[in-house]
Amino acid sequence: MTTASVTVRVWDPFVRVFHWSLLTLFGVAWWSGENHDMERHRQAGYAILALLLFRVFWGFAGSRTARFAQFLKGPAAIRAYLHRALDDEPTDGHNPLGGWSVAALLLVLLTITAAGLFAVDVDGFESGPLADWVSFDQGRAAAEWHETAFKAALALIGLHIFAIACYQMLIGHNLIGPMITGKRARGKDDAAADVRWSPFMALVGIAGVGVVTWAVMNGFRF
Repeated sequence: MTTASVTVRVWDPFVRVFHWSLLTLFGVAWWSGENHDMERHRQAGYAILALLLFRVFWGFAGSRTARFAQFLKGPAAIRAYLHRALDDEPTDGHNPLGGWSVAALLLVLLTITAAGLFAVDVDGFESGPLADWVSFDQGRAAAEWHETAFKAALALIGLHIFAIACYQMLIGHNLIGPMITGKRARGKDDAAADVRWSPFMALVGIAGVGVVTWAVMNGFRF
């Protein structure tokens, strides 16, 4: 049996680059914020904004497992998954329960980033590129939202790591490997096809995200 027949590609390269780049940039943003390196903090924030915008786009135009429609399921699908969660068969992409945790994390990260764009520090010296669009009090409120959403993100990331560890120890499913290589081992009677994606749509998304991010960085001043 060939290697190609015993593995299946479940993650496209754009999802994998997004995942690991976001993890790295979140760490940079955290470190730079704690050390009051606001220039690096802003740069990391702009990069995170670009990643998140592309991920939202890719959630509609990307490969099968990248699409929100594939992993955002209703209560019935979640209950059915929980009944068979301990099965040996791996899930193609995010499972129905994990899918909602991913959506929650994306929403919180978008909140952090959006709030940071309008945030103003207590002295009014440091501010986001869109702070001029709101009052000082609104900018301070955005800064508080930025901090609150950051704490929520830490909690969700901790839950994410805990879930990955549980899958590895209790079920024996390695979720980290496929996010690195893009492939997982086929389960018994697993007929899943390799994921496919459109290079053209990826270029459209990258170009669109680049324009929007540039506009935000310049405060929409052209």
